[in-house]
Amino acid sequence: MAAPPPTSRKREPPQGDEEAGAELKLGEFQHVDALTHSEAALVINALVAKRKMDRKNVNDTEMLVKTIDYLDHFARFKRKENVEAVERLLSAHQELAKFERAQLGTLCCEDADEAKTLIPSLSDKIKDEDLQELLNEISKHRGYSR
Repeated sequence: MAAPPPTSRKREPPQGDEEAGAELKLGEFQHVDALTHSEAALVINALVAKRKMDRKNVNDTEMLVKTIDYLDHFARFKRKENVEAVERLLSAHQELAKFERAQLGTLCCEDADEAKTLIPSLSDKIKDEDLQELLNEISKHRGYSR
């Protein structure tokens, strides 16, 4: 018995040369603001709450619900004050690209070696001691309750 023909379309190859390796190549997104999962959760939840309060049409699509669930699950910082404090810590490091700062705030690495392994472009931008100090400060704001 032969297998039925595939029902999905072939995926077109990516058009850009975006890469987050040792050298950041983000194409058109190079200088775009990047959000941590925690920041994105705050923005989306606030927008949905405002629309519900204003009695505007809040179309709770499956995609919106799944996105909110994902962000709520993976956001490392649950309280607005903590999200803002971490953003201030990260913003103080202008030597890092916005993408790198967002990655640090999302991944919450334990040590500088882990951070530089997961975000290779950090290697030549920040000393291990300075990165470790930043990671330690970030971890002080972590919390798992709202």
